[in-house]
Amino acid sequence: MSEGSSFMKGMILGGIFCLVISFFETFNSGTHSEGHEHLHHHLKPVSKDELQKLSLSQMSDLALQVRVYCVIMVTPKLLVHWATANDTWSKHCDKSVFYTSESSKALEAIDLQEQDEWARLRKAIKHAYENAGDLRWFFVARPTTFAIIENLKYLVLDKDPSQPFYIGHTEKSGELDYVEYDSGIVLSYEAMRRLIEMFKDEDKCPERGHALWKMPEEKQLATCLKYSGVFAENGEDAQGKSLFNKKSVSSLISDSMGQNPADVVEACCSDMAITFGGMNPSQIQVLMYGVYRLRPYGHDFQDSLTFLPPKDSDND
Repeated sequence: MSEGSSFMKGMILGGIFCLVISFFETFNSGTHSEGHEHLHHHLKPVSKDELQKLSLSQMSDLALQVRVYCVIMVTPKLLVHWATANDTWSKHCDKSVFYTSESSKALEAIDLQEQDEWARLRKAIKHAYENAGDLRWFFVARPTTFAIIENLKYLVLDKDPSQPFYIGHTEKSGELDYVEYDSGIVLSYEAMRRLIEMFKDEDKCPERGHALWKMPEEKQLATCLKYSGVFAENGEDAQGKSLFNKKSVSSLISDSMGQNPADVVEACCSDMAITFGGMNPSQIQVLMYGVYRLRPYGHDFQDSLTFLPPKDSDND
């Protein structure tokens, strides 16, 4: 009995020791970056004053150069969301591709034949990079996210995609800054290139996690990017308001009504917001109407730039 008791104690202590080691391995994966140093900063779009210094031909060239490949991750369980995203905001991408865990007869998508979310995301990113053509910006989103692609283009208008950009709504976990998946993730071509290279390193960026618990794919992505010298940056407008939102418009307004009843709209959201997350299909359809169809007659916004829809697109 005494020997059996000692054996069981040893087993328990050994399990606890492995758990602690696994924890520190997971934590440390986000705390080193091959000697790269980075001061986390907030990314803002070019100002209207700076735009006005450009000639019409320069602005036109800029608008044509910023083109976005949308990587939309779907599953058959979210078929209605999938169909809604396919019929609404994704039409404003220069190229939109849906990536699924398994095929569906109802809608077209790349069947990655992978149930693990992180492994599926890796495969989707690799496919997008290899099939991007001359597109140099990538937007990764779930079908529960609503995106205003024109505002995304405005944010990255003066950014060089040959530099590593990883943009969205940032959060912090220990020493790791990461972009929230639900609010959408923006990656430049250079960030994608470095990420694809890091995928080859199974020690630093494993396809299947080594830890006893599973890290969310948004943190695994941030860890791999950090090892590549690419760091999360928070997208904001000129007033410092977040451009990427993990909550729906109704949730943000409800929060603002409770916290800022005297100035609900101003305190709620940016006028140049790019994303809203956690949306149901009906909310996406309503927001699509409000953003792209509803117009006050005779009112001219006098924007300096026009982002034209993709050729032969039937978007709104």
